Amino acid sequence: MSKTALSGVLLTIGSYFLFSLQDASVKLLVTNLPVFQILFIRSVVIFTGCLLIGRQQLVDKAIHSPVLKPLFLRNLLLLSAWLCYYNAARDLGLAELTTFYYASPVLITLLAVPILKEDVPAIRWLAVALGFIGVIVACNPIASHGLRLSLPVGLALSAAVFWAISTVLLRKTALHEKTMVQMTISSGFFIVLTGAACAFFWTPVSLKELLLMSSTGLFAGIAQFALFESFRRAPVSILAPFEYTSLIWAFILGFVIWGDIPRHNVFFGAGLIFFAGLVILFGERLIKGVSPPPSAS
Repeated sequence: MSKTALSGVLLTIGSYFLFSLQDASVKLLVTNLPVFQILFIRSVVIFTGCLLIGRQQLVDKAIHSPVLKPLFLRNLLLLSAWLCYYNAARDLGLAELTTFYYASPVLITLLAVPILKEDVPAIRWLAVALGFIGVIVACNPIASHGLRLSLPVGLALSAAVFWAISTVLLRKTALHEKTMVQMTISSGFFIVLTGAACAFFWTPVSLKELLLMSSTGLFAGIAQFALFESFRRAPVSILAPFEYTSLIWAFILGFVIWGDIPRHNVFFGAGLIFFAGLVILFGERLIKGVSPPPSAS
């Protein structure tokens, strides 16, 4: 592996570590504060950072972006995902939350057929089945000591659905827009919607809580930059498997901060979901490698 590609891998791992820190910070905050208030401060920090870097030129690009309207729809789905995900964080451990999140890549494969009109090969359907089984195993709805299909579990799985749909829409409409522009539009959209809720339901916060809320925006902003830079340094096929390192970070942070030790079924379910991702990544590459070349005519 070249030094450039290796730096891309390290940036990817670092970005998902920061995303995991963001999730851990929000989980600490949601015990006393509403989710929309946390998202408001987070969005203000990201939006301010974008303006400091891009200034008026970035604002003009955001206002005249050709994907402005599609991004509004995508951001509405993302806001729904965040609200579901972090409300579920009140009752679920960080490892369980992250495990359920990784149902979204499986759902993306399913949604690619009706929305993107993609031809999904059999190997992807195998991965979908494995990922679905992994989610069921992680929930363990049958055993008396399992998570069961409760409201928090339903919210976490709903977040995965919203994320999957928003990701498919991103592939269809916004792949050619710069990351800074997307971040500016998204954070601005979140400020307007969550700010409207804060105007009526603001909860007083301590300095410690305000700093922790601000850190979520700092973590998320740096993580998005690092992830974007990693795509410039290494092929996506190399970086994709390292997305699953956030499962490892979630398990570690959950243990260090809350002393959480996920049940064995969560480990096993996470392993199945991880394997489903590898099947999609390496299975199709193997098929392409052994497929016969097109005949000359």
